[in-house]
Amino acid sequence: MNILVIDAQGGGIGRQLVAKLLERIPEADIVAAGTNSMATNAMIKAGAKKAATGENAIRYCASQAEIITGPIGILVANAMLGEISPAIAESVGSSTAPKVLIPTAHCNTIIAGTKALPVKDSIEDAVDRIVRIHGGEDN
Repeated sequence: MNILVIDAQGGGIGRQLVAKLLERIPEADIVAAGTNSMATNAMIKAGAKKAATGENAIRYCASQAEIITGPIGILVANAMLGEISPAIAESVGSSTAPKVLIPTAHCNTIIAGTKALPVKDSIEDAVDRIVRIHGGEDN
């Protein structure tokens, strides 16, 4: 299973996702893709064996992924202080892979019907959902 973890800024959410996914699905092929080297390095330190940085790398990896995860801002052009380019947002949104996203307030996008949970709890829920998808269960 090819799981793409995308993050920007300091890579904190991506780092936590990589670590939790490796705990729960150690056989998964996790690819870390950061908009900058700091984000990518944070995910490498968490255990990602494959990693790439930058817009083109994210676009390519999104086309190859079986599951995409990261903060909700990866779908919003110019989110994360402009680190998510329109091309990144389009490639993530256009990917046929299921997307399991972490809601954050950093991109001025609010999803109605969701509760304001601590990021840690949202990451746990995201990993649970990815494990279910990996196991062939419904989303």
